[in-house]
Amino acid sequence: MSQTYQFKINQEKGRLDKVLVELLPAITRSHIQQWIKEGAVTVNDKQVKANYHVQAGDTIYIEEPELVPLDVQAENIPIEVVYEDDDLLVVNKPQGMVVHPSAGHQTGTLVNALMYHTKNLSGINGTIRPGIVHRIDKDTSGLLMVAKNERAHEKLAAQLKDHTSLREYYALVHGVIPHDKGTIDAPLGRSKNDRKKQDIIDDGRSAITHFQVLERFNDFTLVSLQLETGRTHQIRVHMKYIGYPLAGDPTYGPRKTLPGNGQFLHARVLGFNHPTTGEFLTFEAPLPEIFENTLAELRENR
Repeated sequence: MSQTYQFKINQEKGRLDKVLVELLPAITRSHIQQWIKEGAVTVNDKQVKANYHVQAGDTIYIEEPELVPLDVQAENIPIEVVYEDDDLLVVNKPQGMVVHPSAGHQTGTLVNALMYHTKNLSGINGTIRPGIVHRIDKDTSGLLMVAKNERAHEKLAAQLKDHTSLREYYALVHGVIPHDKGTIDAPLGRSKNDRKKQDIIDDGRSAITHFQVLERFNDFTLVSLQLETGRTHQIRVHMKYIGYPLAGDPTYGPRKTLPGNGQFLHARVLGFNHPTTGEFLTFEAPLPEIFENTLAELRENR
């Protein structure tokens, strides 16, 4: 059942959305802005925009919209939960699992599994992506943060946007990189030749990746990578751009590569400030077995 709110304003306040955040501290600003856009908020019985300037004498009325039930089914799929509290989860996604449902993947996704695991997931990204703050590709394994409520979601997403979170990946790439470390600063956008791919585009979105060589083999290099930005396929496109595509990458790598189930890319370290306590938390996930076994074989043949 939806809830209603009514406020009588005694003095000039400022923007409507900011005023309502102060009056309803449990509701996020993005949620309030959505209510305003949907017409659920009126001032003096009139619909207004989020930037309406609240005046003394105004009466604000809110009829909270009914929650739309999720149309994604919960599934009893085992997931590795690295950390969990009332605000968030950190999960270690296996290679081969899609993060959220899409046209080609309606079931078996991380979201399906999360909905079985917990009833509390942020709704900011809608019914298809509840709780999902950021994604990693289907065939990339490793750590993801998942928000249980809107306020946690906004604070975690803000850290990604402000580049204050820590995301470190391990990747196995073709070729022997001569430099011990480097930075790739090349804008990304949708490929003009293949709409399913990303590419380096002059007018694309800023994308910055830092890499450091960990180990060299005969024809491959193990690198760690830190993201400043989180663009779609960023690591995969950036490493191809400098001539060292990811091993096993079916989209951006060569056809002849190491046997496996997709690109050798693992989100190994994840760090962020807790949305409630402010404490900086860091988590690590070991490399998947196929990744470790491949490295062992490369060491033997070196």
